[in-house]
Amino acid sequence: MGACCSTQFKYKGRRYEKEGSDEKEDEGHHRDHNINSDDNSANVTRIGHAGAIVRLQGSSSLTSMYTRKGKKGINQDAMIVWENFTGEKNVFFCGVFDGHGPSGHKVARHVCDALPLKLSTMHQPRPSAKKEGDKDSSHKHWEASLIRTFQELDEDLSMEDSLDSYCSGTTAVTIVKQDQHLLISNLGDSRAILGTRDNKNQIIPVQLTVDLKPSLPSESERIQKNGGRVFAMEEEPNVPRVWMPDQDCPGLAMSRAFGDFCLKDHGLISTPQVSYRRLTPKDEFVVLATDGVWDVLSNNEVVQIVASVKRPSIAAKVLVYYAVQAWRTKYPGSKVDDCAVVCLFLKKRPPVSGTLSDISQQTASHVNEVDPKGKKTEEGETVINCDIVVDPKALEEVNRVNGNTIKQRSRLGSLSRDKITTDFGGQTQS
Repeated sequence: MGACCSTQFKYKGRRYEKEGSDEKEDEGHHRDHNINSDDNSANVTRIGHAGAIVRLQGSSSLTSMYTRKGKKGINQDAMIVWENFTGEKNVFFCGVFDGHGPSGHKVARHVCDALPLKLSTMHQPRPSAKKEGDKDSSHKHWEASLIRTFQELDEDLSMEDSLDSYCSGTTAVTIVKQDQHLLISNLGDSRAILGTRDNKNQIIPVQLTVDLKPSLPSESERIQKNGGRVFAMEEEPNVPRVWMPDQDCPGLAMSRAFGDFCLKDHGLISTPQVSYRRLTPKDEFVVLATDGVWDVLSNNEVVQIVASVKRPSIAAKVLVYYAVQAWRTKYPGSKVDDCAVVCLFLKKRPPVSGTLSDISQQTASHVNEVDPKGKKTEEGETVINCDIVVDPKALEEVNRVNGNTIKQRSRLGSLSRDKITTDFGGQTQS
């Protein structure tokens, strides 16, 4: 679904090429199909319902997208942006989806394609809602449409013979931005945050979603009332999972998802948590990302990185790069997870210096990227060769501020964190 990115890195002016498995691991999806973008790449957008501009990757003047395959096999993450959503100018739909299970990649891509289409046809714009007195009813109308869309799509998925979603599924975190109105929907443990300015004009994060995991008392209670079981494995005592009543499977690490019909009668639901936020001039961007990013980077680290990237069009790519480095530092014995990021910038901003603010002291280290030069493979994918210049001290500071030290582990099962990094016999799902 995207381009293979063969990346080289420069540390203090010296180039180091990736070897063997590391080079393969760094393959990413960053097909730039830009409109009014500062990247000179092929325009491969498509037109969706009501004339919307549909992007599965790449950048525009207000969006940045990037996904990179981890070390666990096929990339099960998916992402999408619809501009001029529902046929209205300046209305955006953005989403990221994290598949799990044997057919998780297929489920994630199906939902990625079907969800915005179903929502755009279900939600009809109401001219009266633009009036000042109808703003509250407008976002409540959106909320009702979103909940209904999620539930109907899950029902459609259960009848989709081409997809095996009995023990496979996907998370979903989406936003709809209409003028100053922001609707956020969440299903699972992907996350959305807002980058905004405080009274001292410092960039700070606001978490827009709750990670819906069985560790939450309300989620666990619902599951157990419906006969599902919630418990953690011995190898990872801090990670409660969802299990069938009489079988030790599938071991789901989230409490809501599309698919996973083996658990739908036992407390797993497809009803999203929907929230509303009215944007202000201090709000600068929204970041949606799968948990491969949040497992290793804090909300504050993410907004600092995105706010300080020289060119917004590559913000998602730089953020994924930092996440990969954090994985290697914090969990050197584990498999790096898939990462997918969508950044929606709420206003065009003037160019800034190519520096990455020090997360604790706001000191400078450089993050720049030269324009990628692509070529076609036999499969028609674009292979992007690019250079990213990063001061490694910045990565060390990210780890230090986050309070993590390098953990040397002799075996993967001894890692105690919020997401399992191996299959444990194929019975657990991240």
